[in-house]
Amino acid sequence: MQTTAEYYCAFCGEPNLTFIDLSAGGQQSYVEDCQVCCNPNILYVRVDEDTLDIEIDTEYEG
Repeated sequence: MQTTAEYYCAFCGEPNLTFIDLSAGGQQSYVEDCQVCCNPNILYVRVDEDTLDIEIDTEYEG
């Protein structure tokens, strides 16, 4: 099952939309390029397994 969530680029601060695979667990991390500035962000995704609320923290990939 997939859903979408928004995160803010660690480089330019612009909002981005990403797909979250809910079946991959409550804590995930992966690299995704910003859709605006094309720089790579490390996304740290937390999914509340009861409410399916999603929180995403980002940092520079380097």
